[in-house]
Amino acid sequence: MISTSARLLRLAALLQARRQWSGPELAERLEVDARTLRRDVDRLRTLGYPVQASSGRGGGYALGAGANLPPLMFDDTEAVTLAVALRAATATVAGIETPARELLAKLDQWLPARLRRRATALHDVTLSLDVAQPLADAGVLAAIAAACRDSRRVRFRYRRHDGCEGDRHVEPARLISYGRRWYLLGWDTDRSDWRTYRADRIEALVDTGATFVPRQGLDFIEHIRRAVAWSPFEHRVTVRLLGRADELADAVPAWCGVLVAESDRSALLHVGASTPDALLATLAMLGRPFEVTEGHDELAAMRKAHAQLATSLGGADTLGHVRQARTS
Repeated sequence: MISTSARLLRLAALLQARRQWSGPELAERLEVDARTLRRDVDRLRTLGYPVQASSGRGGGYALGAGANLPPLMFDDTEAVTLAVALRAATATVAGIETPARELLAKLDQWLPARLRRRATALHDVTLSLDVAQPLADAGVLAAIAAACRDSRRVRFRYRRHDGCEGDRHVEPARLISYGRRWYLLGWDTDRSDWRTYRADRIEALVDTGATFVPRQGLDFIEHIRRAVAWSPFEHRVTVRLLGRADELADAVPAWCGVLVAESDRSALLHVGASTPDALLATLAMLGRPFEVTEGHDELAAMRKAHAQLATSLGGADTLGHVRQARTS
């Protein structure tokens, strides 16, 4: 049987890990009887842990809220996860570098040497090859999250991808992390439509104090994928792929575009790129036949890009994979 002090630490960690425990569950986890469990709970209370007990069906033990709650306890996996997550977060959020370093320093003091080595290994040997990009401000993210949670309208200054700036009045719905960037998805009250905003382009955000009733019926994940992977690009096409959408999802990389089921035998892939050359490259990387259903005005530029590539490679001027959709 483990020592009393070690058992108390284990009991505190269990109470912090879950809202409610039954007495038999805790006793089984700690490998003690009911009387010993009650004595351990009393010991935790004398140390400042506000442990609440209830009897009857559905009763048990729970850790109550209290200003003097001692520091949280972490098991091995939780401690390593926290250290790795803190290091990873600084790559996408600005303004948390100093508090993250301070928290990591505290965590290093708490961790045994064996766990410290595990927690730092991933960071020490990983090289990041990502292109430098603006980071979202931690304060802006916190304000957006609070407004989403409390259904409160916000206004802010927004800089579009073309550099133009303007004021926005938005009913925020979700804060989404996608492709190492943060986005606000909300209802633009001036445009009466859903809009997606990059968090690093939001400035002077203000909570107006006005509340709203959250709107229903929008697939947030599908909307953000379309807004980020297709809508912003100047050059876009839609192609038909043969096969069920769920099967194609395993074969077509998510960064290629937005895949949507069309029938039980085919799916549509919306592809966007900054240039016709990049559009052609993305389609070529699909590695399977497809049929263009929308965006036929892009074909001429793609054929030109393909011809230049074929000439450089000494091949024929053909575009083998691209076949224009039949029109009735």
